Amino acid sequence: MELADEAGVCVFRTSLVTMKFVNSATIILENEFAESMTLHGCMVDVRGVGVLIRGKSGVGKSETALGLIERGAALVADDMVYVRNVGGELVASAPEMSRGFMEVRGLGIVNITTLFGLKSLRHNKRLDLIVTLIPARDQEQLDRLGLEREGLEVLGEKVLHVQLSVAPGRDIARLVEVAAMDYHLKDMGIDMAGEFNRRLMSNFPAPESDD
Repeated sequence: MELADEAGVCVFRTSLVTMKFVNSATIILENEFAESMTLHGCMVDVRGVGVLIRGKSGVGKSETALGLIERGAALVADDMVYVRNVGGELVASAPEMSRGFMEVRGLGIVNITTLFGLKSLRHNKRLDLIVTLIPARDQEQLDRLGLEREGLEVLGEKVLHVQLSVAPGRDIARLVEVAAMDYHLKDMGIDMAGEFNRRLMSNFPAPESDD
């Protein structure tokens, strides 16, 4: 202790067994020093799938997230989404100040837990799926069958990306929920679009041989 005082070095004590302390310290250090970035959008937990809803200002991100929360989803972050890469897993959370609050155009700031209860809020969630909302007038040719979806790179990790066209009369919250369910099925090895494509191709006659 005297040598530590002379050198200006802190000394810590713990009653934990060495192995448990090393494991706990490693987890804490990985979280504290993990590579991180801030993304703009709404992060929600939809049926156990972490979904980041993004798009241009005014496209309806918060309204879509609110519709999902009404269906049983949980809000992780609104507007500013803090993402960390912890051991190859992307973990999203909200800044402490804005946690549990959401800005809804026309209504202002609303407290999600006050409106929907504690089950409507999660402090952090793994980022599994990114959904980009695109106004119908701005959309390009979209993948209608779901066979050519490409991932977006976030902190060196690929995240599945889906684009949804926003137009009057479309229930975007329901479509995001279906996209989350589709992701869950793919995670279990069930590819609905691939199954349809195989069924479609099986109806075409095999090419004749030149021999």
